[in-house]
Amino acid sequence: MCMAYTLLMTYTIAVEGLQKSYGANPALTGVDLHVPKGSVHALLGPNGAGKSTTVKVLATLVAPDAGRVVVAGHDVTEEPAAVRRVISLTGQHAAVDEVLTGRENLVMMARLRHASRAEARAAADRLLARFDLLDAADRRVGTYSGGTARRLDIALSLVGEPQVLFLDEPTTGLDPRSRRDVWAAVEELAGSGVTVLLTTQYLEEADRLADRITVLAGGEVAAEGTADELKSRIGGETVQLVLPDAAALSAALTAVDGRARIDEAGLSLHVTTDGSAAAVRDLLALMAARDVPVERIAVHRPSLDDVFLALTGPRGVVAA
Repeated sequence: MCMAYTLLMTYTIAVEGLQKSYGANPALTGVDLHVPKGSVHALLGPNGAGKSTTVKVLATLVAPDAGRVVVAGHDVTEEPAAVRRVISLTGQHAAVDEVLTGRENLVMMARLRHASRAEARAAADRLLARFDLLDAADRRVGTYSGGTARRLDIALSLVGEPQVLFLDEPTTGLDPRSRRDVWAAVEELAGSGVTVLLTTQYLEEADRLADRITVLAGGEVAAEGTADELKSRIGGETVQLVLPDAAALSAALTAVDGRARIDEAGLSLHVTTDGSAAAVRDLLALMAARDVPVERIAVHRPSLDDVFLALTGPRGVVAA
């Protein structure tokens, strides 16, 4: 049984040992990626980690140097035309014609895909309703807000009913309300069976949308798992102790033998614990025994921000 068929049995996107260099500069050094049908998979990483290169290979825009890449059952190297028929790519900036209306953009895209006029109009009506764009359908796109234009951009990418949608940082530059509108659209897509590969630098976005997350750093996979699995890798919960002054902060750090992160500006100490009530009580008892005044406490679970920094380090290098 060939490798492509074996991977297709389980995954819509299957990548094994992907390598890509630009001249003497390696961009990807052996990436593995497996995405089931109808799921949202996020690629996280700092600038230069290899996110966009991975998407370009999957979308047949650049050829891999080594490895095997299969999308919806088609090898990207051996069957690029077949891959292009089942995918759609939405880049970082909305690719819409601002002179045309939303409806005209959709009809034009459908006609470019060889739909008849009646089929194109029907597809436009269907997508306008699906993405809550009916009120804006007959206005010029140049009058749209950023979020509305982005939703139209995603609607345009679905004219051909792709099996796989690549979203490269889809909410860059959007305000929080527009970002939530795009998130709702992505969730609806995955619910309808479309497989979504999302690259993003917004960690909240990955936490909200992704079934699984791959963290890239330095062209390789630093970690992969659900958001909760990744958070669990860096320990339990963090107890934040807020102190009244710098002297108390220094004394608190000494009390825990320096095993904590300090925020000098916020006069707070962040101590990793197992998250139990007993651990919090013991920490407060230690402060009391050392006569360290504590103004207030808070308990935090690790965030994806914590995971990101722990795995990639300050300059996007895999942390040891």
